[in-house]
Amino acid sequence: MTTARARTRRRITPAAIAFTAVLLAAAGPAQAGNGSGGKPEYGGGRGGPVNDQVVTTTHQEGQVAALTFDDGPNPLDTPRLLEVLRENHVKAVFCLWGDYVVQNPDLVRQIVAGGHTLCNHTMHHDDLADWSPEAIRADLEETSAAIHAIVPHEDIPYFRAPYGSWGASPQVAAELGMQPLGWAVTIEDWETQDADVLTDRLETRIRQNPGGVVLLHDGPTMDRSGTVEAVARVVPELKAEGWRFVQPAKRG
Repeated sequence: MTTARARTRRRITPAAIAFTAVLLAAAGPAQAGNGSGGKPEYGGGRGGPVNDQVVTTTHQEGQVAALTFDDGPNPLDTPRLLEVLRENHVKAVFCLWGDYVVQNPDLVRQIVAGGHTLCNHTMHHDDLADWSPEAIRADLEETSAAIHAIVPHEDIPYFRAPYGSWGASPQVAAELGMQPLGWAVTIEDWETQDADVLTDRLETRIRQNPGGVVLLHDGPTMDRSGTVEAVARVVPELKAEGWRFVQPAKRG
């Protein structure tokens, strides 16, 4: 979850680095991106080169928003969320937590089959604030390798730091070809799953921040049915008024 709650700090151990190497070997050779137009195997961007500026908007004016979902996939709530998005012809960004990627490979495939965009959200959802660039790189490569072991040819154009605690990660992510992805709108769905409360927050705050990236959660660290219900209520209402749900900007 991307909050300021208690944060777990993990050290990159030799065993973890060895595991990363195994995953990388299984997925195929990687090429590091340089942030200037190269397309690396891990974290290959779309739509041109990336940079280390954290994206929080769509870079589009008017009634537009970008929906992003953190901490999944989650077998309890992600399938219903995918159904809601499909019914409303909306494509979103799913910021995947590596541990749950490994546990739920079929859900990763379903997300991709739905035409949604993938985002690297680290392997264990650690706070990266005081990590070295080398440790961050090992974690991001391990996460991308875990995703690519399931969907080998899928791009991972974005990276989002857990808790919004970036540290040196924007620069590392950009070197790996992933645009750092922040947000302009949040509904604090880690505090409550009351669908009425979340519906009001989502509708109000999207209207107040046209063009913004919206932070939501579908991860299994808590019940997410209220978040899914809020999306199911708000999206069709806004679409009926002419709102469009698009992708975040590809570059800061």
